[in-house]
Amino acid sequence: MFDFLAKGGVLVGPILLCSVIALALFLERLIRLSRVKVRGNGLVASISKHLQKGEDDKAYEVAGRDKSPMGRILTQAMEVKDQDRETLETVLVHATEAETRDLSRYLQALATIGNITPLLGLLGTVMGMIKAFMVIQEMGGKVNASVLAGGIWEAMLTTALGLAVALPTMVAHSYLVARVDRYEAQLQDGTVVFLKSIGSRIHGHIHSGKAHTHTHTHAHN
Repeated sequence: MFDFLAKGGVLVGPILLCSVIALALFLERLIRLSRVKVRGNGLVASISKHLQKGEDDKAYEVAGRDKSPMGRILTQAMEVKDQDRETLETVLVHATEAETRDLSRYLQALATIGNITPLLGLLGTVMGMIKAFMVIQEMGGKVNASVLAGGIWEAMLTTALGLAVALPTMVAHSYLVARVDRYEAQLQDGTVVFLKSIGSRIHGHIHSGKAHTHTHTHAHN
């Protein structure tokens, strides 16, 4: 097997190295994503019940104790829950993007490997064809079919190997991206539910602030 691959030229090594890296990245992300518990609306519902009862400290404790992406997002949101809605939404968006970036780590590298391995294979084929035609030139055109065919199939070997690495790599990348997209959608749904659950509190703070300002102005007059 090694002797067979060695006939493909110097670019067989880089292609095989890419295959090993791609497999390692895929397995790392697969294990990481399989351990992720997004929690989503279940955690949000639990926190919302505490907020509606006025148990803010208990709600913050529940969010902080949960180690899921949703728990970390809500922990940051709880720290600014009494501020204006724009600030709260900004914190939720940034926290969700940060968690999504963490889940998407190494996916770009996987896509890059899937894109460059066919090109490496093609480069190996071109280099092999150049060598084959150099041999033909050196022999003054007196070359039999077996010599020519042998040089060509050795050149084509790198292209086949590059495609063999690229195809499963791109399938793996698409699979992981789909899982990350699903997790991201769950996180976004959870943040929307959280915003709705504390919307009345935000409005209550706004109206209370307006009433206080109106009373202070009236008393001053």
